[in-house]
Amino acid sequence: MIKIHTDKAPAAVGPYSQAIVSNGMVYTSGQIAINPATNTVEATDIKGQTEQIMRNLGEVLRTAGSSFEKAVKTTCFLADMNDFAAFNEVYAEYFTSLPARSCVAVKTLPKNVLAEVEVIAESCL
Repeated sequence: MIKIHTDKAPAAVGPYSQAIVSNGMVYTSGQIAINPATNTVEATDIKGQTEQIMRNLGEVLRTAGSSFEKAVKTTCFLADMNDFAAFNEVYAEYFTSLPARSCVAVKTLPKNVLAEVEVIAESCL
């Protein structure tokens, strides 16, 4: 197993890695809308937060020898299913290969963000 870390995405806030590469696959931890430069959640709307999530995921995937195009499965968590359509608008710009996906509503997310996304993807590491 290879533990993945990049300063271009938020640092883990607990006892976990940003991602793990194992047997040619990368498993990311859930990413939320924290700007790694300021360590704060700056966007207050679902589209802005989803954009930041995708920037964070993109950096973690690159560091892990992967990309959005190599995604096999995503799991998405929304604080409010009324944000589903707006979330999908941004999500669709990044996951053009249409990986398998689960999307669920949850009661609360860390730092009271509106969404969180984790990815399983192929890796060249």
